[in-house]
Amino acid sequence: MMRLERLRTDHAPALLVFERENREYFARSIPDRGDAFFVEFAARHRALLAEQAIGICHFHVIVDDEGDLIGRVNLVDVKDGAAELGYRIGESASGRGVATAAVEEVCRLAAATYGLASLVAVTTVDNHASQAVLERNGFTAVEDINIEGRPGVRYRRRLVDAP
Repeated sequence: MMRLERLRTDHAPALLVFERENREYFARSIPDRGDAFFVEFAARHRALLAEQAIGICHFHVIVDDEGDLIGRVNLVDVKDGAAELGYRIGESASGRGVATAAVEEVCRLAAATYGLASLVAVTTVDNHASQAVLERNGFTAVEDINIEGRPGVRYRRRLVDAP
């Protein structure tokens, strides 16, 4: 149904198309990235790859069986065995279990490949789908927060497979 690929240079064109095509869809449930994100996309992509190369982030794209990019799932701010999880699933792939499967897979990678012991994730309180994905993957709500002026929730998961 889907596979994760570690972010590479050649993903940039498809990733930019994905972000543009889904911008309005994403803005319904999470803060918009703003116009600068798209204008500066190439430089930002190179910067992300540089962060990944030194191990402070692990970025992944989600690709369907036809090879189309349908989402992304990332581990950012890696420090002291922990990281923050973030993900975006395109509108055309929503409601098909892609987010749940991608988060499950990145949690496995986080423990087995990246040696992480715990993850945190945040979502707005009105993003019920994201909350369900996190809860299905063993995340627990730990605190109410503010996300760019919107009420949100921070979740945490201990990765039991971590050393």
